[in-house]
Amino acid sequence: MKILSVNVGLPTPYEFKGKTGLTSIFKSPVDGEKKVTKLNIEGDEQADLTVHGGELKAVYSYDISYYALWKKILQRDDWTYGLFGENLTTEHLPDDEIYAGGIYKIGSVYLKAVQPRFPCFKLSVRFANDFVLKNFVKVGKHGTYFSVVQEGRLNTGDTITLIEKPEQAISIQQIADAYYYKNTDRAFLKKIISLNCLPEDLKQHFIDML
Repeated sequence: MKILSVNVGLPTPYEFKGKTGLTSIFKSPVDGEKKVTKLNIEGDEQADLTVHGGELKAVYSYDISYYALWKKILQRDDWTYGLFGENLTTEHLPDDEIYAGGIYKIGSVYLKAVQPRFPCFKLSVRFANDFVLKNFVKVGKHGTYFSVVQEGRLNTGDTITLIEKPEQAISIQQIADAYYYKNTDRAFLKKIISLNCLPEDLKQHFIDML
């Protein structure tokens, strides 16, 4: 497991279907070591802190295998890393192999897997159409948000190492599937609710499902 690209972006004005505002979904690859703090990666900044960013969404990863799948679905020439708004484009780290609450070491940074990404309309802004957003759940490749357990520095090419497994071996993919009612087994939902890493609003969603 390793990082193929580190991607960052600053708030950028957009206009889409009569809406205007700022978005940081336009990420671009950067070279060299980057400092990672509790809130973000050096050079990155969230535009709308009411739904993006914060300590529980400090770093977002998306695996290169998902790009391969989208290439079969989308007709486009630009497949630059960071296309899906991810900070880290990874190799061999898909959501179904990431444990919620698991701690991963990259460079001198320690990250804890927290939750899947549930996209908003900004994804449509990024692709200049609604197709990706409407089909994101159907494709089922969400990516993972991490919190920063220990600040440090990381770089493209760094190895990703799982150094601590959580007590409950529940993957980010399983959480996403359950969120969208693909797995509504009550016993399993209770296991998800018991995850200490889960944000309270997401935990409440599963409580309501019960």
